[in-house]
Parts: sequence; C-alpha cells; structure tokens
Amino acid sequence: MVDVGKWPIFTLLSPQEITSIRKACVFGTSANEALYVTDNDEVFVFGLNYSNCLGTGDNQSTLVPKKLEALCGKKIKSLSYGSGPHVLLSTEDGVVYAWGHNGYSQLGNGTTNQGIAPIQVCTNLLIKQVVEVACGSHHSMALAADGEVFAWGYNNCGQVGSGSTTNQPTPRKVTNCLHIKRVVGIACGQTSSMAVLDNGEVYGWGYNGNGQLGLGNNGNQLTPVRVAALHSVCVNQIVCGYAHTLALTDEGLLYAWGANTYGQLGTGNKNNLLSPAHIMVEKERVVEIAACHSAHTSAAKTQGGHVYMWGQCRGQSVVLPHLTHFSCTDDVFACFATPAVSWRLLSVEHEDFLTVAESLKKEFDSPETADLKFRIDGKYIHVHKAVLKIRCEHFRSMFQSYWNEDMKEVIEIDQFSYPVYRAFLQYLYTDAVDLPPEDAIGLLDLATSYCENRLRKLCQHIIKRGITVENAFSLFSAAVRYDAEFQVGAFSF
Repeated sequence: MVDVGKWPIFTLLSPQEITSIRKACVFGTSANEALYVTDNDEVFVFGLNYSNCLGTGDNQSTLVPKKLEALCGKKIKSLSYGSGPHVLLSTEDGVVYAWGHNGYSQLGNGTTNQGIAPIQVCTNLLIKQVVEVACGSHHSMALAADGEVFAWGYNNCGQVGSGSTTNQPTPRKVTNCLHIKRVVGIACGQTSSMAVLDNGEVYGWGYNGNGQLGLGNNGNQLTPVRVAALHSVCVNQIVCGYAHTLALTDEGLLYAWGANTYGQLGTGNKNNLLSPAHIMVEKERVVEIAACHSAHTSAAKTQGGHVYMWGQCRGQSVVLPHLTHFSCTDDVFACFATPAVSWRLLSVEHEDFLTVAESLKKEFDSPETADLKFRIDGKYIHVHKAVLKIRCEHFRSMFQSYWNEDMKEVIEIDQFSYPVYRAFLQYLYTDAVDLPPEDAIGLLDLATSYCENRLRKLCQHIIKRGITVENAFSLFSAAVRYDAEFQVGAFSF
C-alpha cells in the first residue's frame, strides 16, 4: 500500500487529511507541489505554485490545501507533469485538462500564455476518449482508447513526432510508422517520446543524444522509429527517466538503455548504451518498472514482492539493482529520488483492518462492547475493565482489592467534573490529551491523585503552553481551587 506520508511535502497535512487521500501526485523541480484526490472525489493542491502549476487561478504559494473546484467530481484517471512545470490529466470520461507553464504551447491551447487554472484540451481530442497522458520537459502526449497518439508542445528535437522541429501549439496525431497501428502505452523522457504497441513493438522519437531511443545510434529522430533490437520480445510496459529508458516484457524480462551517468541502467558501470541490454538477469520475474523524466533513478518490483532501486539514490550512484525493504516502487521515489517526485499518479488503498492502538481508540465510550460505566454529573462514560486494569495502577489496585463480577457495573464519580474524568479515561485509550488549560488543571489534580506521572507532565505542558496575560488569573484561581499541591510557583504565575 502506498503511504503518501513518505513524501516530505505531505507532512504539512493533518492525519485526518492524509486518511482522506485516495490519489496523489508530487511534482515540481524541487518536489514542492502536490495534488491529491479525496475519498469523496474532491481535488486539492498545495505547495510553491511555480509557473501557476497549482491551477488555483493565481500565482500564490500555499501551505494550506486549496480545492480545485473545476476538477472535483471528474474522477482523474491519468496524470503527468513537465519541468516548467505544466500539469496534464485525463478523466475516466476521457477528457483532458491542462494548466501551468506554457512557454512552448505544451498546454495545447494554441497560445503560449500561462495556464492559471485547469482548462480542457479540445483541439483534435474532443471526440476522443483519452486513456493515458504523458509529459516530457515541455511537451505533452495523449493516448486515445482507439490506440491513436497525439502530441504537442516543444519540438526542438522532434519529440512531437511531426517530422519537423517546429513547436506544435495544439494536439496533433502522431502518424508515419504508427499509422493504422494500435498504441497501448506511452512515456516521455525530457525531450524524447516512446510508445508500446498492442503487439509488443516499441517505437521512439525525439532527442537521442544519449541513446535513449534504443536505435543503436545517437541521432535525433523527427518521426517514430521502431526499436529493432527488441524484435524478439513482446514489451508490455515502458518508462522513461531523464535520459534513459526501461522496458518490461510479457515474460518479466527487463531491458535498459540510454544515459548511464549515475548507473541508472543497472549494468554495473556508468557507460551509456545505444541499444537495449537485458538487466537483472539473475533475479526473479519482474512485474513492474519505474522511472520518471525528472530523475535519474530506476526501480523495479519482482513477482515475489521484492523492490529494487538503482541510479541516482540520494546523491549516491548505485550501478546495480539494490534490494530494498520497500513494498512498492513508489517508495523508492519518495525516499531516494532527487527531486522526491512521484513517478506516476499514486493510488492509495486504505486497508480495512485497524492496528491495536486504532482499535482501542475506536472502542472508547462504546456501549456495544463496554462492560463498565462511570457516571459523572449525570452523564455516562462506557469503558472496559480490562483496559483500565492494564493501563492504570489505580484501577488495577482497586479491582484486585474488592472488584468481582457480582458488583455493580456503574461507578459514581463526584470529586471530578465530567470533562476532566472523560479526558482521563480517554487518555488511557489513546495516550493523548486534548483539553483547554483550564480543564487541564483539573486533570493534573486527578493525575496526581492517581499517581499518573506521564499524564501529569502532559497536563503541565498544556497549561504552560496555554498561559496568556488574559487567562493567567483565572488559571491561578483554578489551581488554588483544586489543590495547593499544584505547585503554583512552577508555572510562574
């Protein structure tokens, strides 16, 4: 299961916000921007907002998530991003939206004006159902359900596949060798493009200075060219790094080619390869490969669930696939890629089972499972005798001294208020205290009476942190009202 909390930017969110996430993407030149979709299909963004890439309608950065109303309820299926950055996505209905940097018309709207909010990409795509999108540094691609590929944006190296190096302002169908062929997968390097056909053939076009097209040379290609070296295998997945390419066959074989400055090909050296080379030969069957054009990092997952990484890993060059303790390839990019971006749209499937701590928290004050009640100020709090005995010496001693199954299951409490005693019992289930400083004074007195030293320290911290000029006198009065043993001097009233 993907844990978005492993990406540093998501530490800005509360636990409740994290729990609501179902899809997410971290992007930007420094991984300073993020988009996520909640369980009720609302879309939020936050971060630096460089080049208007958050799509919020302004150029303001934000640490607090902002809702993208235009995308809420759209059911995002595929998402990619460029280096500007610009953002491109398709919905389950096959509609494409784009926003952000547009200096090379990579938004496909026929202009070079910045896209400050998500706008539908219409030209040549209105009657198409797009199932996948991909972005290079400053160019974009879309794959339609009928197997046709459209490309637009920056074209200095032929990455749009139009046969020229003129920038393409709107989506244009990629033809030539792909004419009447059915494409099932697309990927973009910084300035190169790759496609996989339904018969397992691989085609590449655009920049080839490092051999990333796998053609056996380093000449740029203005139109798609088949990777002939893979003629004997059937490829079903392809991914592109900054200037290298990985391909996975239907038999679980992994091939790599292109730039290798950081060992991202996994060959054991740093020599570029102009043609595909079979790697991880001695490993078990590979079922997934990962790379993205923003990084020089590679990753793969095997049939046995083992995740390997290689290339640039937190500044270190790892020239051979290194076995990690991760459970998914996404974790490699969260923890070791530079920048720490996501290589695909993350899908977060929250598991149904709860941890022991989560289960205890959930069962506090639950009449269905409780076997004991406290009555304070006429109100009831439902608890479990076993939990109280395990967590608190006061209750353990009390129950052992005179408790038996025939005794009443309601305990009357009159020396403490309902909010204070409820907070105490809840602390036994959660290890947390959430009270205003006025009530924390009462809880401090209770903790002292019950010899709960850790709880005393938590209350003291809450009180110290909550003291203001306005409430200092009332806190002092409350302290005196509860107990002289409160140690007033310790709080500098």
